[in-house]
Amino acid sequence: MSIRSEQVLKITGRRLLAQPGYDPRISDDDWPPELRALFASAITVEYASLTRSGSPVTVPVTPYVGPDRTIDLSTGLTYPAKAERARRNPVVCLLFADPLSPGQADAPVAVVQGHAAVRDADLQANTDRYVRVSVAKLPEATKGQPKFVLRHMAFYYARIWVEITPVRIRWWADRSLAGQPGEWQAPAGTALPESDPAPRGSDPPAWRDPPADWRPLTERALADLPLADLTTVDGEGVPVCVPVSPGDLTADAVELKIGDGAPGLMEGPACLTLHGHPAQFTGQENHTLIGRFEQTDGSPRFVVERALADWSLAGNRARSAMSFLAARRTLGPRLAAEAARRGQPVPKVRFHVS
Repeated sequence: MSIRSEQVLKITGRRLLAQPGYDPRISDDDWPPELRALFASAITVEYASLTRSGSPVTVPVTPYVGPDRTIDLSTGLTYPAKAERARRNPVVCLLFADPLSPGQADAPVAVVQGHAAVRDADLQANTDRYVRVSVAKLPEATKGQPKFVLRHMAFYYARIWVEITPVRIRWWADRSLAGQPGEWQAPAGTALPESDPAPRGSDPPAWRDPPADWRPLTERALADLPLADLTTVDGEGVPVCVPVSPGDLTADAVELKIGDGAPGLMEGPACLTLHGHPAQFTGQENHTLIGRFEQTDGSPRFVVERALADWSLAGNRARSAMSFLAARRTLGPRLAAEAARRGQPVPKVRFHVS
């Protein structure tokens, strides 16, 4: 069963394809060429999904273009929160705005609002796909690591996929968001597939504790990390993520500079993501701050309420290896339980599987 985009689409009380101003005549049957190249080559994308209360949570992930005109991302079977938020509310946003990777310095910046479908009905196929495409796209991340070691990392390689059908895309020349964006909208008749059925039982708890004090982390991240992105929620309950230039932390707020061509942002629940990675991707550091977006006297700012736990793989290979070992001690016992919740055996990490 699928929902058709020419209908008034209601997802948990929200309308996406029937937003005011929606005009399918703007659409084409394919993405603009510069965006196809961007989606295929980007190393990271900001992925925004919504909590049960409708607040955005945004984290950087690696995107892959799917075979059916989707932009796909994955999350670990042992830490499925990113997927379960999308299963409950499939309205999501992707921000392509990472100039740090090779060939991306002059790439356009694109905001993709779309419909997510969660895929975890075949965990072995999911894992095979992730091993294949991640090794091809991020070769430096596993370079020099013996395959027999990687085969024992099912706690990481076992995957849930989230397939995102773009519904509306806006794009600019760069992170300054100067001028009016280009715009693409999904053609009338675009099918928005449903997710696989939710697993039985309760979702696992968070596997890492958030920092007790978000201030030192925020001050250091603002000083050291090169990229900052803000996510708010528009009047239709759809997340909107844009690049910003942050100022210093003053009291509990971060002043922001936002490009003149950015879409109008509503005050309310928001998320500020601070992140960075080396040009040859071997890991990343990212921090997600939850709070509110305000525009006092026309001056935009983000009021910090708390920081989420993160799993940054920063530093040299030795530090990354230690982080993986620590994660294995916590996530390893969850692997069999999460597979069992879906009525499936624990997937194997297999290389050279087409």
